[in-house]
Amino acid sequence: MTSALPPAAPGTSATRTMMLWCPDWPITAALRDHALPADTALVLVDRGEVFACSPAARQDGVKRGLRIREAQARSAGLVTLAYDPSLDERTFEPVTAAVETIMPGVQVLRPGLCAVKVKGPSRYYGSEGRAADMVFRTLAAIGLTDVRIGIADGSFAAEHAARATDQLEDPDADQLVVIPPGRSAWFLSSYPLEVLEQPKLTVLLKRLGIRSLGDFAALGAADVRNRFGVEGALAHRQASGLDHRDVVARKPPPHLDTVADFEPPLARIDQLAFAFRTRAGEFVDTLRGAGLVCTALHVSLHTESGEVSERRWQHPRWFDADDVVDRVRWQLQGTSASDHGLTSGITRVQVVPDIVEDLGDHADGLWGTGPDEGIHHGLARVQSMLGHGAVLTAIIAGGRLLADRRVFIPWGDAPSSPTRVPVKDRNQPWPGRLPGPVPATVFADPVPAVVVDSRGNPVDVDPRGLLSADPAFFSAGPDDGRRPVHSWAGPWPIDERWWDPKGRILNRFQLVDQSGSAWLLLLEDHAWWVEAGYD
Repeated sequence: MTSALPPAAPGTSATRTMMLWCPDWPITAALRDHALPADTALVLVDRGEVFACSPAARQDGVKRGLRIREAQARSAGLVTLAYDPSLDERTFEPVTAAVETIMPGVQVLRPGLCAVKVKGPSRYYGSEGRAADMVFRTLAAIGLTDVRIGIADGSFAAEHAARATDQLEDPDADQLVVIPPGRSAWFLSSYPLEVLEQPKLTVLLKRLGIRSLGDFAALGAADVRNRFGVEGALAHRQASGLDHRDVVARKPPPHLDTVADFEPPLARIDQLAFAFRTRAGEFVDTLRGAGLVCTALHVSLHTESGEVSERRWQHPRWFDADDVVDRVRWQLQGTSASDHGLTSGITRVQVVPDIVEDLGDHADGLWGTGPDEGIHHGLARVQSMLGHGAVLTAIIAGGRLLADRRVFIPWGDAPSSPTRVPVKDRNQPWPGRLPGPVPATVFADPVPAVVVDSRGNPVDVDPRGLLSADPAFFSAGPDDGRRPVHSWAGPWPIDERWWDPKGRILNRFQLVDQSGSAWLLLLEDHAWWVEAGYD
């Protein structure tokens, strides 16, 4: 229903806008994704603080910004989940798609908030109220009932009209507020200056005695521009109900996947590869037409007996048509007993791009990429025969010890692949890590060592970090002879997870023997280990 407002006044230059707002969308997305009841006391945690909380949690006194322990103390049955921004976007996509089925031109401002120009829908459905009613019905059909809609002149006033639904006393008017044309300035006049989200301008206006948007809108436009510049002039237009921002409709994502159905089913791999080659070319051409390349794809094979073979393939560079056909063929060869025949005929092949990137980021180098493509093809072929984890590549990860920083991942996988344990970020501070240049030889397992002083007594470090004696001789491994120490440096303490009983306290040393070879040693619990060697 429409809120009771004064009669409409003629004349406005702002676009009539419908703003759709889903309150607490991060909470709604988490509840829907984890299949939790709507009355669950739920908080989303980001960096150890409450990022968002459900209505049930707010009733217990939980609010945004609290530390997680304090929030749990206020609500005994509190459910905590990590905040995932990508989840908000994924779960809001069906909402946007549903609205686009009844009125085109949706602009997503952020997950949980989108805008539509209301002129066309109101003309088609008969009125602005009927257009809003169609939105309510469409979203209710997909299970979303907590939706608020505001209609006003411009996005700024329409958003605040949608948020004003929580302040209405009429129970029948709790989901829709319509501000008649020309009345947006009147509607906004009582709002505080903070809604402009310009802190510096707000402080300055308050010093001049201006407390509300109505006071600000009463100033002359020319005087505001001369005194506060362009940003002040744009804020003045918003306060006056003349929002300068227009609704920019999003471009619906193109349909990029491809499906090939075969009747009768194909029982030979070579026949299937030949029949699917045309679709593979169309798949790649569609991506290039959209300015994209595919770096990871999902292949589904449906057989005549009802079995489905699914696999996710990644490419270190990007897939061309031949690569797509090869992955389909390799997946078939990996699931059949013969390289030529199949246990059951293939009725459908579906290829869905899992990761797409901008085409400009994968332009060929100056001298081409022929050798690289040959290497990629060969390693991917070996991987298809021996298994996904049989071909590995090394990357540098985060950590304090060299063995922790050297990580092997399957060929073609990204470091942040969701199918593996996340690789530690190397750009984090990591206090205690070894500065460059790092040793060239890092032992997979540290080699036991012995370090003694000139009298043959073991060298140790006390709790204050002081050496019992200067190192004079050391040996790396049981078969290694005693090496005289020419020079040494250290200790450098490493205190890992000091708050955890399973934490580690180590000391790192650098030793150089008489031959000029340099070694990196660790001392932990009175035991010496060789971590790496400098070649």
